[in-house]
Amino acid sequence: MSVNYSINPIGHIESPYKEKFAVPRQPRLVPAATSRVKLVGAANNLESVRGIEQFSHLWLLFLFDQNLTAGWKPTVRPPRLGGNERIGVFASRATFRPNGIGMSAVELHSVTKTGDQIYLDLGGVDLVDGTPILDIKPYIPYSDAIVQASGGYADSEPETLSVTWQGEALAMLERQANYTHQRAVIEQVLALDPRPAYKKGRHDPKQYAVRLFDLNVKFTVDETGVTVSAIECF
Repeated sequence: MSVNYSINPIGHIESPYKEKFAVPRQPRLVPAATSRVKLVGAANNLESVRGIEQFSHLWLLFLFDQNLTAGWKPTVRPPRLGGNERIGVFASRATFRPNGIGMSAVELHSVTKTGDQIYLDLGGVDLVDGTPILDIKPYIPYSDAIVQASGGYADSEPETLSVTWQGEALAMLERQANYTHQRAVIEQVLALDPRPAYKKGRHDPKQYAVRLFDLNVKFTVDETGVTVSAIECF
């Protein structure tokens, strides 16, 4: 018997990733990036997070809200397999899922309160700015970390590329108040090569652009690595 359930977000993420393109494909791949969960409604209460700072890491359960209208299919093409080989959706972490639910293990830095607003300050988040948070649970090392586990086709960390800057692009970034932090995040994001999987290993003269923070970061990729070609401010 089919039953429908209603789920309401308990918060929203605030992150430097302003669009899906260039969001790390897994948590903790861009350690320089910091984010926070802004709690909402009844969850925006210090009592709801009492004792949470005992834990170094948390599980975030969230909604792939930008993908819901596109629906889902039983098979997907994971980037790790070059974007060509199909595999079952439940054998992947694809964003197009029957109920659009994702989960990420992230680092908890602190709990802060600004007026009546409660925030969880986090590191290693791989979520688009504004993503609805459905639930938060503590990460339990003895149970959640399985040392002998097999990672299948994603058993190793992704390879990274070198990142260089054209002079004008770096000069523009250095005009920003927090440019040292922003540079670290930009370089760690681009080193993961956010392009579609089928582009990798091929000649690709295209200039790409991604929104990080309030910046439009333009870059190219060739056999030597990634070059940041321009920075534009919004």
